[in-house]
Amino acid sequence: MTTVSGAANAAGAIEKGLGELSVSKEDPSAKDAANDSDDGENSAEENAADKDSAAKKKKNKKRNKKKKKKSGAGAAGQSETLSIPVSQLFPNNSYPVGEICEYVDDNKYRTTSEEMRAKDHLNEQQLIDLRRAAEVHREVRQNVRQRIKPGIDLTTVAEMIENGTRSLVEVNGFEAGIGFPTGLSINHCAAHFTPNAGDHVVVQKDDVLKVDFGVQVNGNIIDSAFTMSWNERYDPLLQAVKDATNTGVREAGIDVRLGDIGAAIQEVMESYEIELDGKTTHIKPIRNLCGHNIGPYLIHSGKSVPIVANHDQTRMEEGELFAIETFGSTGSGFVQEEGACSHYAKIGGEHMSPRLPSAKKLLQTITKNFGTLPFCRRYLDRLGESHYYLGLKSLVDSGIVNSYPPLCDVKGSYTAQSEHTFILRPTVKEVLSRGDDY
Repeated sequence: MTTVSGAANAAGAIEKGLGELSVSKEDPSAKDAANDSDDGENSAEENAADKDSAAKKKKNKKRNKKKKKKSGAGAAGQSETLSIPVSQLFPNNSYPVGEICEYVDDNKYRTTSEEMRAKDHLNEQQLIDLRRAAEVHREVRQNVRQRIKPGIDLTTVAEMIENGTRSLVEVNGFEAGIGFPTGLSINHCAAHFTPNAGDHVVVQKDDVLKVDFGVQVNGNIIDSAFTMSWNERYDPLLQAVKDATNTGVREAGIDVRLGDIGAAIQEVMESYEIELDGKTTHIKPIRNLCGHNIGPYLIHSGKSVPIVANHDQTRMEEGELFAIETFGSTGSGFVQEEGACSHYAKIGGEHMSPRLPSAKKLLQTITKNFGTLPFCRRYLDRLGESHYYLGLKSLVDSGIVNSYPPLCDVKGSYTAQSEHTFILRPTVKEVLSRGDDY
């Protein structure tokens, strides 16, 4: 889920064209001719040297291979209908560990420090909860990515994702369930759209669809998003946000300044360009959207991670959970609220009792079922609430509930999103939501 930054202003556009990578392929016939002409003159010593060199290259390649997140063998047993809870596929809390990134420079000592390892053990239950939620996210998204195609209704997509999440996480009140409403924003709409009852939005072949959903276990939320398109002309846009998010994740760490991460993300994003309808455009980061840290049952718990350079000297800290999310656009690179609202969340803390009876009743439902977790109108419908709009508006106007309308760039533009959740453990950075797909 997305946070809006009112203070994030781009600090100098960096326009860098994409360089073409040329890969030469050896002609097999030429290679055979060369082999025939040497008349077997290669000595045994040369062959041995070649084998030794090849072995060294293979060894170095293996050593330098990046540790990548795997879903785990248990996930292969998942049904096509997403009916087997991950706790059954991974018994005894044996959920896959996320992508492990060792700290560098001043924090390099943490990886081997006994003191840091001891601190790490204190957070073992949180890590189990986060890994369980992350595995649910991976299995759900890998399933639905194969089923989302042009012609499908967005309500069907949302229900596939949310029902799959409920099933795999074994929904149980605040102990486990959906982290926030499924975002299904299309084209110039960048975030915070999910269908309300009566909305019939059908995915078209030329659409760019952002899919943003969350899973929570004991209030520990995994927030991850990806973008889908069915026209290869949008590939540079999708690659730009993926590369920018991976850059932000890579640059993040204990004591790293948030503004520095934003600068790194902006530089990568603006190095991409896209050709649409005969016109070449540099891809812009959406400067008033940003990532965020995550707290218990709070999708946005205070710190914002910009996706453009700014002067924010706030530092990331040990133990914090963050979602790095980046948005690229072919439009203005600035979003505004547009259209009917679907996303809401109760503000934490004590509140005065609403005077309007319908608002008072609705607040009890929200508190009982969602607490401070975001919800949408479809969730209220599912609980049997009806004729609640006036009460909901009253709660928003009273400052008890926040509303999050759709966020859109200029019409006719296209936007894309990529997002990962990671935790800054005392010993290592763990990218929890990493999978084989992204």
